[in-house]
Amino acid sequence: MAGAGGGNSDVQWCFSQVKGAIDDDVAEADIISTVEFNHSGELLATGDKGGRVVIFQQEPESKDQPQCRGEYNVYSTFQSHEPEFDYLKSLEIEEKINKIRWLPQKNAAQFLLSTNDKTIKLWKISERDKRPEGYNLKEEDGRYRDPNTVTTLRVPVFRPMDLMVEASPRRVFANAHTYHINSISVNSDCETYLSADDLRINLWHLEITDRSFNIVDIKPANMEELTEVITAAEFHPNQCNTFVYSSSKGTIRLCDMRASALCDKHAKMFEEPEDPNNRSFFSEIISSISDVKFSHSGRYMMTRDYLSVKIWDLNMETRPVETYQVCNCCHTKIKIMSVFVSAVHKSDIILLFLHKREVFEATIKTSRSPVFTHAQLVIVTSTPLHHFSLNRCTNISGVSCVHSMRMIASSTSLSAVGMGMTGEHLFLFFFLLICPVIVTVCPQENSCNSFSAVMFGFFIMSCNSPHIQQA
Repeated sequence: MAGAGGGNSDVQWCFSQVKGAIDDDVAEADIISTVEFNHSGELLATGDKGGRVVIFQQEPESKDQPQCRGEYNVYSTFQSHEPEFDYLKSLEIEEKINKIRWLPQKNAAQFLLSTNDKTIKLWKISERDKRPEGYNLKEEDGRYRDPNTVTTLRVPVFRPMDLMVEASPRRVFANAHTYHINSISVNSDCETYLSADDLRINLWHLEITDRSFNIVDIKPANMEELTEVITAAEFHPNQCNTFVYSSSKGTIRLCDMRASALCDKHAKMFEEPEDPNNRSFFSEIISSISDVKFSHSGRYMMTRDYLSVKIWDLNMETRPVETYQVCNCCHTKIKIMSVFVSAVHKSDIILLFLHKREVFEATIKTSRSPVFTHAQLVIVTSTPLHHFSLNRCTNISGVSCVHSMRMIASSTSLSAVGMGMTGEHLFLFFFLLICPVIVTVCPQENSCNSFSAVMFGFFIMSCNSPHIQQA
């Protein structure tokens, strides 16, 4: 990586340390769901699926190796959220920590915000290394004394004690989000913050827990018209009136709260033009932005999607200034089998999946009548290896099946399949065999081969069922 400022020196990255045990057998509650440094970098907070927050503190730099930064060790651990149950909607609310945000430090204590799907909490992290002693009306164990027994007055004093870190809840912000909270961001005025869910963004004051203001609402009047959801939101680091939010369609909208109370119209929209030659059925899925961050100067922002990290200049909305591919392994090593079925009237049924960098496309052309009567299935690959001839047989109830299959090549990659069958059996085939397999990751070729064999095996078994008779 080139050095900053365009210099010739290279920045060398090396492994520093790992916290936690590297073990395949990890409990679900111990899986880390979010991490966040404080503004100085001295503290690192992590949240897990069990609702716990673990804070690590950086040790002082070693005098022997001043160029090496100190390691991070556990500073404090506390339970932030507990599992809850919404009795009105009959839904369980997980304790998983979705986001953690530090507030700027103003005194010796530290403050942070943590949130799960529904509730946001403000925590105070403070240290105690002294304890008061010598109360007149209280014993050392905390019990109160009878005032009639007090004959002398003592002056309380502070005694040194072992360092103890306390985490105490200061505020609880709840009952403001219908959908799951995905992000929170503290404003530069240090008085307000925003919280975002799938369809709305709310503005809170840190001192007011029972009221918030809705500043973004993208929920349509008809939910069937919903085309995108909010995935992340972030305040500008210097301008308290400016914030951005990203969507599942890969767009970033910059809003100015001075323009209107409800920011239903954006001031700027950042979106990279899509290359028509590279467009596929998965384009919208991999372009969904999972997080957005500003640089310290506020001039640039960084977005993360499924495969890349992009750097945007706030003065250029058409394309990012830099793009870094971070998941090249997804193109070469991960084999994904995804099924997308559209069984709507006057529509085609599309079956798409990826296997070893080959794109398989299956289109079931349906008749234009209100009821499915026949369908033709064609699967196309880059390297034709197989051809299956599927003949139709029908019973008296109109359910069709396959009674003969001829294999021409000895490999499991399909090239072309043609069949004629009624809509009832076609629906049964996709529902029982294909629809449950939404995403299958095949680390080895044999895994996908086994899946293909099992899939067609079950299909043949269903055809030999005694309940289905040949015509």
